[in-house]
Amino acid sequence: MDKHHFGIVGLGVMGENLALNIERHGFSVVGYDAAADKVQNFKKRIEGKRAIAAGSIADFLKALESPRRILMMVPAGKVVDSVINDLKPHLSKGDVLIDGGNTFFADTDRRMKALEGTGILYVGTGVSGGEEGALWGPSIMPGGNPEAWPLVKPILQSIAAKTDDGWPCCEWVGNGGAGHFVKMVHNGIEYGDMQIICEAYFLMERVLGMSPQDMSAEFAEWNKGELNSYLIEITAEILAKKDPETGKSMVHVILDTAEQKGTGKWASQVALDLGIPAQTIADAVFARMLSALKKERVAAATVLGGPSLLFNGEKRDFLEMIRRALFCSKICSYAQGFQLLRAADQEYKWNLDFGTIAMLWRAGCIIRAQFLGKIKEAYGRKPDLPNLLLDSYFAGMISSYQSSWRKAVSTAVEHGIPVSAFMSALSYFDSYRSAVLPANLLQAQRDYFGAHTYRRVDKDGVFHTSWKD
Repeated sequence: MDKHHFGIVGLGVMGENLALNIERHGFSVVGYDAAADKVQNFKKRIEGKRAIAAGSIADFLKALESPRRILMMVPAGKVVDSVINDLKPHLSKGDVLIDGGNTFFADTDRRMKALEGTGILYVGTGVSGGEEGALWGPSIMPGGNPEAWPLVKPILQSIAAKTDDGWPCCEWVGNGGAGHFVKMVHNGIEYGDMQIICEAYFLMERVLGMSPQDMSAEFAEWNKGELNSYLIEITAEILAKKDPETGKSMVHVILDTAEQKGTGKWASQVALDLGIPAQTIADAVFARMLSALKKERVAAATVLGGPSLLFNGEKRDFLEMIRRALFCSKICSYAQGFQLLRAADQEYKWNLDFGTIAMLWRAGCIIRAQFLGKIKEAYGRKPDLPNLLLDSYFAGMISSYQSSWRKAVSTAVEHGIPVSAFMSALSYFDSYRSAVLPANLLQAQRDYFGAHTYRRVDKDGVFHTSWKD
């Protein structure tokens, strides 16, 4: 039997599409899934291609050339551990095992330690782009055992999305759980991006009374400039879509309750663990949680009142304020994400290249945007940049736009429109630019009730005051 270049365990939509992508780029593939119906579906899609479906783990492993290169595309958690346990007794020194799911980075570290001494080269890689990206070119963020990279680099870079200049959106990120950490932060930024776009939409609809079709045209226009991105592009398309059953705008027949898969929550939790103020990302997670309280919100709407104002300004001027507020909030969301990457890099000694990470997200992934080129340039100017807000381009843009940003937020407050991500991003900016914050009073309170001590502004040391004396 001919030996195949690459194996995939898990033939759901993502695994199946990645297999077809790999085969299209000249590499033969063998696929396996414990579910017989998925194996049968895979067989139909690979007819006439350099790919086979294996009926058992034993047949799957026999069909692979040595060293074996195996990608697991299965749900994160216990299923990954189960697949590893099934494969491990049959793998040899130098074989590469890749977890391409949305795995928590600490689990990747744990699995690498468990495989120490076996000679199995473990890789944890983020894969972003959804079904379409998997088939035609995702963003791929591999990390783990660096000895594995030369063995999988030709395949992964060939199937990855390419930037306009042909650069593959796949590069080695770092050791251990670095790849999955970078994907987690990508998803956290994605949460923030999506929420601020939703808040812009809500202001257009609730303050300006715009129709979905008019909003679609506005987003399409925004996509021609500095906000050019995949999420702005699809927002324009979503708002233009009609429901074939009712003839209504599709967005108005979709229930306003959002779901989540956990990566945004992980990003927020890890930010707390590392002491990074990623409040815009966290507020995007909280916004989804609030949306899930549909019954409570419907009941509350009959009891809790708010302002009833009519907008009396210039529509075109306010639309520009919304656009600028979206752009400034986006800068802050990304600044928080890269601050989180920087803190993790210092904690785990991964030696992350932040400019390269920005380039990995230029194509294929959900947050792909023209904006990322500016982040690459920022780290090109100063690799040790502590915060994107301190880069000349981003500082200049916020300086130019912040008046509009503040007016958009204040208008939302006056009209009772929730814009938690806009507001938290603005608060983040105002806090970061403040040489003095009210934490002096907070620390005094802590010392008063718990003798937690404090530091002084006029001399070194740690002090405690007897506040009732």
